[in-house]
Amino acid sequence: MPEAEQPDAASNASAEAEMGFGALAAQLEPLGKGRFKLDGAAGWMQGRTMYGGTAAFIAYSAAKLAFPDLPPLRAAQVGFVAPVGEHLEVEVTMLRQGRSVAQVETSLLCDGAVAQRTLWLFGAGRESNGTVAAAVLPNVIQPEDSPRLTANDMAPAFTARMDMRRADPPEGSPPGTIRRWVRLKDRSGLDPVGELVGIGDALPPGSARAMQRMGPISSITWALTILGEVPPTRDGWWLLETRSNHMANGFSSETLRLWNSEGVEVMHGLQSVAVFG
Repeated sequence: MPEAEQPDAASNASAEAEMGFGALAAQLEPLGKGRFKLDGAAGWMQGRTMYGGTAAFIAYSAAKLAFPDLPPLRAAQVGFVAPVGEHLEVEVTMLRQGRSVAQVETSLLCDGAVAQRTLWLFGAGRESNGTVAAAVLPNVIQPEDSPRLTANDMAPAFTARMDMRRADPPEGSPPGTIRRWVRLKDRSGLDPVGELVGIGDALPPGSARAMQRMGPISSITWALTILGEVPPTRDGWWLLETRSNHMANGFSSETLRLWNSEGVEVMHGLQSVAVFG
């Protein structure tokens, strides 16, 4: 590009700051077989580390690029090993590919060290030997009837990329529970499962509501299961909940759930959280 046409640093920073998930995936640059790099994920940070959903989405996108014929995602086990910076590399390895199930490992590396490692389970559908329908949440209050969150309630930088509204039931949420409507402001270039991976970890742990004093909280692991085919949702809204199952000795076990606008459960997860302060 001629020098006169090059954007200045401020324009580059603005473009980075506006990148949605689809644009981030498009920024993945191949380095060789099963290896990619991404330079710049500004706006998706929370303190010194990248928002966990963004890091997981980048790893998921790299897996799909490395193996484009993968069947649908069924589950994942995410390990948050160390802080993930804005500039990173991704290594993708096919651990095993059977007739219907493929297991893929991704590693996110920052400065040459592993910062996140994930095992992805992809599986093709087959004739069902019985069915159990996903749970449906009764009496769902729609986002239009739910109060907006204030700027103070959405403190991490990445939450500026999302619309969030309170969704606690009228009788109130149980102790150690947070429930919110969440919608990405930029959903362009996303497949439905990638969207769920990207927003599934968007809420603070439910244990944040049980803390006796302010202090940092950090996700350590996140195991998620996609409940069948992802049903559509209205206007991009998804209902998320984090709930502490047990909190003591500086750790919390959390259940993460995600429903569509009709109250159909779409994703179910379990997370280990470190509670400091």
